[in-house]
Amino acid sequence: MSAEILTERLFESLIAGNRNQARSIVQEQSDAGVSQEILLTDLFWPAYEMIEKLHREDQITSLAHNLSTRLLRVLVDQCSRELLASSDAAPVGRTVFACCGPSEGSELGGQMAVDLLEAAGFEVQFAGGAVPIDEIQEIVQRTKPSALLMFCSEPSDLPDIRVLIDTLHEVGACPDTQIVVGGGVFNRAEGLAEEIGADLWASHPLELVDSMIDEATVRAPEDQRTVGRSRKPAAKTATKPLAKAA
Repeated sequence: MSAEILTERLFESLIAGNRNQARSIVQEQSDAGVSQEILLTDLFWPAYEMIEKLHREDQITSLAHNLSTRLLRVLVDQCSRELLASSDAAPVGRTVFACCGPSEGSELGGQMAVDLLEAAGFEVQFAGGAVPIDEIQEIVQRTKPSALLMFCSEPSDLPDIRVLIDTLHEVGACPDTQIVVGGGVFNRAEGLAEEIGADLWASHPLELVDSMIDEATVRAPEDQRTVGRSRKPAAKTATKPLAKAA
C-alpha cells in the first residue's frame, strides 16, 4: 500500500471521527517499526494538509473538520510524547518562541512543527494562537530567543504578522532573533515570506527543522539573520518509511 493510499485511509477515518480505526492504522505502522518522526511527517502531516485544503475549499463540512482535527490532535499528542521520550538529540543551544494563528488547524500544524524542533534539541516555548501581538513583542524583546517562529494557515493572520515583524525590525531590540515562518498560507503564496521580512521559511515541518539546524550549526551567531529560503531537506537514510499494510 502506497503512502498516499495510507494517508487516504487515515483521512477517511479522521473525518468520520472513527477513533478506533484511526488508532489501528497508526498502530499498524508502529508495529511495523515506523518511527514516530516518520508518522508525524509522512502520515499525520499529509492528512492534516488534506483536511485543511478541503475545508478551505468547502469540500468537507465543519462537522467533519472538527471531528478530524480533534482526533488528529489526539494522535499527534500520543506520537509526540513517544518521540520526545525516545529522543537522544543533543541540545543545539538555540531557543525558539513559537506562536500561530487562532484556528484549530494553525495550532495543530504548529504543534507538529514545534514537537519536531524540541525532539531535535531546540528549547521551545509554544504559545499557540490568539495571543495579542503586543504581548508577543514584549516577550520576544525581553527573552531574546534565537528564533521567533510564527505558524500561519490563514490569510487573515498575515496583517498581525506583518506588523509584528515590521515593529521588531524598527525597534531593533533583538537583532539576533531570527524570524521564521511556516504554514499553509506561505506555501500557497510564493515569495510571501520574503516579502513580509522573514529570515527563514519552509513548506514542510521536517524541512523547517533541517533548515533551522543548518542555521544553528553552520553559521556564526552574528550571521544568523539570513535571507529566507525554501529548500528540500537532505534525504533521511536512518529512518524507516511508512510500511505496507499486512
